[in-house]
Amino acid sequence: MIVFPAVDLKGGKAVRLRRGRADDATVFADDPVEAAQRWEREGATWLHLVDLDGAFDGVSPHTEAVRRIRREIGISIQLGGGIRDERTAAAWLEAGVTRLIIGTLALEDPAAFARLCRSCPGRIGVSLDAEGGRLKTRGWTDDGGCSVWDVLPRLAGDGAAFLIYTDIERDGMKTGVNLPVLTRLAEQSPIPFIAAGGVATLDDIRALHPLSRGGKLSGVITGRALYEGTLDLREALAWIASQA
Repeated sequence: MIVFPAVDLKGGKAVRLRRGRADDATVFADDPVEAAQRWEREGATWLHLVDLDGAFDGVSPHTEAVRRIRREIGISIQLGGGIRDERTAAAWLEAGVTRLIIGTLALEDPAAFARLCRSCPGRIGVSLDAEGGRLKTRGWTDDGGCSVWDVLPRLAGDGAAFLIYTDIERDGMKTGVNLPVLTRLAEQSPIPFIAAGGVATLDDIRALHPLSRGGKLSGVITGRALYEGTLDLREALAWIASQA
């Protein structure tokens, strides 16, 4: 099970939001490269980048910041936020991102999403961001018109390599994970998924780890808990290694 430290980019800085609200951001690093380097030093093998400006505005000012992160760290990078056409996806891959996370495009234009999956096999995932059981799009501001369970079969057929399930009501709140929903996802998802939203302590890692034994849960994303110290990355990675 992989632990993905999150570095959310907004206004050129590394921040974390609460429940995806743009007006409730905490700055954790003025230079996102420093945050990325910190998590690599502490043992991370993947970095989770979110382009918040891209997600909210549809246009990203962070291309050079991501290029700098790519130059300065040696671990893999996944990135999401505002990737709503094939041209934007190609630009991020050219910048050195390992794989991409698609949200709005996957729900609003299935044909374009399927083409992207075919052109980049194994490198395209889907962000399933849910509030009250309903999926959200466009930076979590619009109702996607469906639930997670409605779209799972189609996304697998389109060629999605992985999913990220985010519980919006828990995201950035350090309130613990939604274990019943994640257990159901492990039972029903035809492709691997990553859990996000509410991962706050080592107890959350311990609670989720059994879901990884069947190969469906491939990792967890955590941000605020790492920055504020309620979860220690080295400790979490050591505990996971001890379960092998």
